[in-house]
Amino acid sequence: MSRQQDEQGVVLTAYTSNSEALSTVSCREPTEFPGASRRTGQHNVQRGRAAAAALGWGSGKAPYQRCSSQDSLDEQAMVDYFTEVEIIQRSGDTETQEDLQLKVADEGEQEEAWLMEAGLATLFDQSASDGEDSIVLLSTLTRTQAAAVERRVETLKQTLRKRNKPYSVPDVREIFKPSPASQSKDEAGSTERSGSIKQEVEGLVGNGAGPDAPGGGADAETDINLEVSFSEQALLYREGLKVTQPQSEADDRLPDFRVSQDKTGQTRVGDLSSEDMKKVRRLVLIEMSALFDTCGIEVKAHKALKVKVRESGLFGVSLSTLLEQDQRRVPGTRVPLILQHLMSHIEEQGLDTEGVLRIPGAATRVKAVCHELEHKFYEGTFLWESLKQHDAASLLKLFIRELPYPLLTVEYFSAFLSVLKLPTKKQQLQALNLLLLLLPEPNRDTLKALMEFFQRVIDHKDRNKMTLNNVAVVMAPNIFMCKGFRSKISEQQEFAMATGTANIVRLLIRYQKLLWTIPKFILNQVRKHNMENQRKMNRDRAVKKLLKKMAYDRERASHKQESTAEAEGGFIRVQAPQFSMVSMAVQLTEDLKASDVLTRFLSQERTLSVKREDLCLYEMGGNIKERCLDEETYITALLELNPSAEWVIKSVQH
Repeated sequence: MSRQQDEQGVVLTAYTSNSEALSTVSCREPTEFPGASRRTGQHNVQRGRAAAAALGWGSGKAPYQRCSSQDSLDEQAMVDYFTEVEIIQRSGDTETQEDLQLKVADEGEQEEAWLMEAGLATLFDQSASDGEDSIVLLSTLTRTQAAAVERRVETLKQTLRKRNKPYSVPDVREIFKPSPASQSKDEAGSTERSGSIKQEVEGLVGNGAGPDAPGGGADAETDINLEVSFSEQALLYREGLKVTQPQSEADDRLPDFRVSQDKTGQTRVGDLSSEDMKKVRRLVLIEMSALFDTCGIEVKAHKALKVKVRESGLFGVSLSTLLEQDQRRVPGTRVPLILQHLMSHIEEQGLDTEGVLRIPGAATRVKAVCHELEHKFYEGTFLWESLKQHDAASLLKLFIRELPYPLLTVEYFSAFLSVLKLPTKKQQLQALNLLLLLLPEPNRDTLKALMEFFQRVIDHKDRNKMTLNNVAVVMAPNIFMCKGFRSKISEQQEFAMATGTANIVRLLIRYQKLLWTIPKFILNQVRKHNMENQRKMNRDRAVKKLLKKMAYDRERASHKQESTAEAEGGFIRVQAPQFSMVSMAVQLTEDLKASDVLTRFLSQERTLSVKREDLCLYEMGGNIKERCLDEETYITALLELNPSAEWVIKSVQH
């Protein structure tokens, strides 16, 4: 959903939240609101702890006995959740906010906003400027993705009909009507795709990935298929196994998922050009909606809310504002500098300290340091050596809580909470993968940096007693408590909220190497999108540019012929315009990888001042704008997928 700005503040489009936004310690002066109670947060903490006690959790155990299991949330781990909430409440002056009652968007508004975000505004507004691009996008969709679009178009059409308003929404049967020439080809492709999907479903059953499958414990290893649409897999899984109800997540063990080796290379977040990432985001939004639709899970949008935000500072400032401040000082900054410094300081002090993220710093001291950082951080006069490790950890959690918009965003907050409704952990991971790709870049990069830091803390669990589950339950309240957004829930719902959010955080930490990647089927749809766009551009090019184009094409064709001749002769031409050796020829073999090309380049470029890890081989042109290649990419396999590609070595910032 979109954000709009005015002079008073920022307009947010909010989703239903099942959480209670408990008040948090603030660096700003507390503000009183009519009807707000300072005791509300503490009452909720007591209710949550009472709910845990009523279920017999935490009884008879030492206060700081840590769980040894990395796979399931035990009783003591969940008591730590409510202890953390209580620490948040008691850590200083509590700033209260007026409870914001979220109103459901009018019927049809959600569908209209969704279509706009997916780049399909032309389906309800024929005057939209992206009509041709929408048609191309629709041509790349799978059957479940198409069904997701159809559902929203049909709902919008029915809504407009009820309002007796004129509308131009086309019939959904016309939107996806195939041309006679392509129908037989599409049917053949559909049959092939269905066979591939069925094989994946058989793999799901055979590997014990189903919630009721025997042997599906922590030692079970299952494959993640990134080549087939997740929603298509979910559809056949549902039809084949008749799974209708999600299983309990609290005591499930986490399996070891494995991504099968792809010779064309893994595509990580940040590897693609901004143009292709826009296409990725549109396709991911449609795919995510199709996945939830297939599993019968609905996420409803709410009307926009105005929230006042600080325009400068460190705490309580939006990520976009922080990064603008930081980039003026350190160009290229992608994660707020204050957060980077806090994480680095905790690591420098040593990650062997017991309860490094669990035991809080002194509330009065943390508040004083917070104010001092606000005034001295950018001046470079803050004495970091005087900052205690537990105080730094408390400041890190405070930074996350004080963000004016949730790190997981208001737009997708409810969708994150709904992930655990999916019937299998594989589908939950697939949904999280898609949701992370939908996050704005500052949110996604910051969340990634945090998850990597949490993993480094867990790597020292033998000494600091911070296991995966301990870190998850301690950080869940800080990530999922959104200030100002409340809903009345029962004690049982509050308890379920605690276990659910802790489970989501542990999935984000445990499977981060898988989650921050772009699935191959999405990338293949982007390639198809680019090819279709190229065909349309060539077909619709103006006559007045024809001669110029022909001259350019002749020069281009000559270069292509040389490249093709080299490839056919067993060589590729690799460009390196940033360096003294502008280009080199590399012999093709079946085993040639991107890492081999870089090694060959380094052996010939003697005066190179760039580190090996800062070099990357790029696939450019053809059916992709630009893609930084995984070093395990097999060049011959990629050439088959993109025969018109050019190869360029560039230095990159990690």
